[in-house]
Amino acid sequence: MMTNLLEFENVHYAYPNCQESLCGVTFSIKKGAKVALVGPNGAGKTTLLLMCNGVLEPSKGRVLLGGEPLRYDSHSLREIRKKVGLVFQNSDTQLFAPTVYQDVAFGPLNLGMTQDEIQSAVTRSLAAVGLTGYEKRPPHQLSGGEKKRAAIAGILAMEPEVLVFDEPTSSLDPAGAADLMELLDELNAKGATIIISTHDVELAYLWADQIILINKGTVLHAGTPEEVFTDPALVTSSNLRMPAVLEVYTELVSRQMVEKTQSPKSVLQLVSSLEQNFSKPRANRALGTITVCNVDVTGADEIRAWIDGQQGIRCGAMGTRAKNLAERESIALDFMYGVIDKGILRALVGECSVLLTPASMVPHVFRRVETYCRESGNKIAVVPMNTKTKSPVSGSMAKRGTTE
Repeated sequence: MMTNLLEFENVHYAYPNCQESLCGVTFSIKKGAKVALVGPNGAGKTTLLLMCNGVLEPSKGRVLLGGEPLRYDSHSLREIRKKVGLVFQNSDTQLFAPTVYQDVAFGPLNLGMTQDEIQSAVTRSLAAVGLTGYEKRPPHQLSGGEKKRAAIAGILAMEPEVLVFDEPTSSLDPAGAADLMELLDELNAKGATIIISTHDVELAYLWADQIILINKGTVLHAGTPEEVFTDPALVTSSNLRMPAVLEVYTELVSRQMVEKTQSPKSVLQLVSSLEQNFSKPRANRALGTITVCNVDVTGADEIRAWIDGQQGIRCGAMGTRAKNLAERESIALDFMYGVIDKGILRALVGECSVLLTPASMVPHVFRRVETYCRESGNKIAVVPMNTKTKSPVSGSMAKRGTTE
């Protein structure tokens, strides 16, 4: 069971000569959670994030980390910032050293690590964000997405428990934004608590497991995405809009085209709702199989040979290491974002997929498909890649997983 890691108790704050930016904010965040602070521009999101690691001190109320109130002397703040890492919206404000290596090494150096420890931390952090080989590059020569990853690497080098991101996808194109959110999922799978601020309701609804809805310095509601975004009054009061997939679902329910059940969070769940109302009986429909390949333990040559030996298989990659491997090995990818859901959608029409993924995300793939199957009644086979025996997806369609 998750315990509260970060708590805000009646927090107030006003910038000099300004009205209060935060007005009695109270909420808590559990260890291991994925949290989105959602609200329009000027709602107070950035001010809240700056409270998380002591950049700002409340004028009233208190912030607690691990059950202990934050203290604002220099020694205490140094300890806090080992545990809570903050990535700013504009990466240029965070990258200042002549090279990527020196930038990422700055935090560990200030923590008093040895040179060997610093080198190990930098190497590990750059690998985690997919920037191995960028050590000597000047930060100003990086793309927007690469700068964001370099800033994250600088925080990861200090091994914080909590990662805080101010508008992480701002200035990124859709592909870069999807890549970044996938990286945050991978970091969360490794145990990090992730907090982001955003006014992107689509991103927040699909990604987060807790929403803190804020407007004019006040928390309007803290709860699950479903609780927040299925309440029209809440959404309207925050000057936001309902996520598109939820808006379509609401219209379908109002026209009695689908039954009102659990609100869909994705295209996959919306399609499932429609299928239950309009599809032919599924009892005899053959389903495809999803094969999971752990790229951290399976050699590139083995993966390449395995994929080449399949016929008509779809291929997806999630995580930087998996996508880099696909690029190096010239493996054509059918899907790079929303990979698990797309694999399930392909399986529902009888097509087989292989998903390339880092070790930390393998359990997530199995849990996600298992949850879908339990909720939908479909039975999609998910198997680890075995390069030494014949793949279960290479048999006839009749041998693939089917529904009962």
